[in-house]
Amino acid sequence: ASSAGDVYVVTDNLSSHNSKSPREWLEDHPRIRHVFIPVGACRLDLQEGSWRIFRKTALAGQSFAGPPETDQGTCLATTQLNTRARPWIRGGPSPPNRHLRRRYVYTVRAIEHQVVS
Repeated sequence: ASSAGDVYVVTDNLSSHNSKSPREWLEDHPRIRHVFIPVGACRLDLQEGSWRIFRKTALAGQSFAGPPETDQGTCLATTQLNTRARPWIRGGPSPPNRHLRRRYVYTVRAIEHQVVS
């Protein structure tokens, strides 16, 4: 017995999801409907921000030889992130401004010109 009804596939707005080959495949499979999430909707999903931080911490610039190294990097990054984790409050105060290590202050002094006659 086969299932009846439509199947909805929800994807982000990556251009490859809407390129020629997926569209042709979808034409051959009329039960499958492709639905895109709204542009900017990822900002509403708290997991996106967490994933970005995790990716930057654990995966950026790394090269893993296989699953054991990937697992080790994931565990290490998770441990490091958890040690400095703080509660996140939506709409809370913004973080304090960063102070520059070096601060240059330029002062302009007025120079009096004497008129020689």
